[in-house]
Amino acid sequence: MRETKPEQSPQDERAGHGPAEEAQVIVVGAGPAGSSAAFHLARAGIDVLLLEKAVFPREKVCGDGLTPRAVHQLIRMGIDITGPGWMRSRGMRWVAGKHQVHIDWPALGGYPDFGLARSRHDFDDILAHHAVAAGARLRNGVKVTRPVTDRAGRITGVTAVAADGEPLAFHAPIVIAADGASARLALAMGVQRDKNRQIATAARRYYRSPERSQEEYLELWADLRFPGTDHFLPGYGWIFPMGDGRVNVGLGALPHRRHGTADLRATLDRWLARTPHAWGLREENAEGPVRSAALPLGFNRHPLYTRGLLLVGDSGGMVSPWNGEGIAQAMEAGEVAAESATLALALPRGPRREQVLHNYPAEMNRRWGRYYRLGNAAADLVFSRSGFQPVLNRYVMGSPALLNTLARLLTNLTDKPSRDAIDHVLNTAVRLVPAPRVRKR
Repeated sequence: MRETKPEQSPQDERAGHGPAEEAQVIVVGAGPAGSSAAFHLARAGIDVLLLEKAVFPREKVCGDGLTPRAVHQLIRMGIDITGPGWMRSRGMRWVAGKHQVHIDWPALGGYPDFGLARSRHDFDDILAHHAVAAGARLRNGVKVTRPVTDRAGRITGVTAVAADGEPLAFHAPIVIAADGASARLALAMGVQRDKNRQIATAARRYYRSPERSQEEYLELWADLRFPGTDHFLPGYGWIFPMGDGRVNVGLGALPHRRHGTADLRATLDRWLARTPHAWGLREENAEGPVRSAALPLGFNRHPLYTRGLLLVGDSGGMVSPWNGEGIAQAMEAGEVAAESATLALALPRGPRREQVLHNYPAEMNRRWGRYYRLGNAAADLVFSRSGFQPVLNRYVMGSPALLNTLARLLTNLTDKPSRDAIDHVLNTAVRLVPAPRVRKR
């Protein structure tokens, strides 16, 4: 599929950029969302240009744990997950006070029954080059500076600057913003964050821990305390085995309703001092500094499509309000955005193409709208006030049925149509939530 190249706009000429590089779709950001979108576009025969400000491989703040939902997307992309560097997990270990439970990933028809761990230093590089192998054109070291729009305010491309300072320009009739939580491209197009939605914060650090590195379960601690108080942290801590002698240790938390934002470094130190010395989670075994990042939750930016621009991943605030997971959501949204763009480019410019592009936010709302709305309410009313500890009380921790139901709710692992009683309960509960309104602009 090829389309007549767009004409250079007067804005480009005034900006002093050289001749613009053309594509059918520009994807800004080569994280999981952008690389997934670029892969699916390229595989559909679309001429796609993938712009990334960093040079791979590069660091990224993340827990590095992948749930079966994320593994499902990797399998759909044909990523080889059997080679070195992939660490499989059987499920989760939840720690709450004196109680510990193991919860295996469910054996569902729609998702695999295992998770993975992989450092984002390698993971993003793998996805980006998989997109290139499918036909995408990757430009590393290119920092996008602003959108280029026509007289009607529709995006027609972007300007950028290369690592050596050279000004660049790129043109395409459709642009996908996958530029992370900063969402600079969305902001430049006037798409603001919903300030009523909370933003969580995560911090992580690697430790050399041969004893814990080969664990089969992703470990989650729900009984951490807000620094300087006896109140539970409105979040949880994690220890994720990497399989290479290291573990990824971190915290994710909402702002506390009474105490504000937690000092995650102080919380991390206080927590790790509780762990057995044999685990090696001490300063002398640390690799690199504590790094932190924002987690935009629960569709906190709208609209997800406007005037030729589609928002995917953190740019669209797609991190789950239930558990802070973002990789699976980013990859899934990237695939949906790619499908919408591919269908749109099969049509001439005009109302019919716009109708197809507006289907992207409608489809994301259909998939996650009710689930995220319920999660946002849980975050506001429960998690931001008392964390996960009251939910994981001794009655829940002692009931396999309640634990499995809660685990599948938090990780959004249900089959549709329902295959068992847990599916039926969760799918019914989500369906009873009023659907959020899809905003258009």
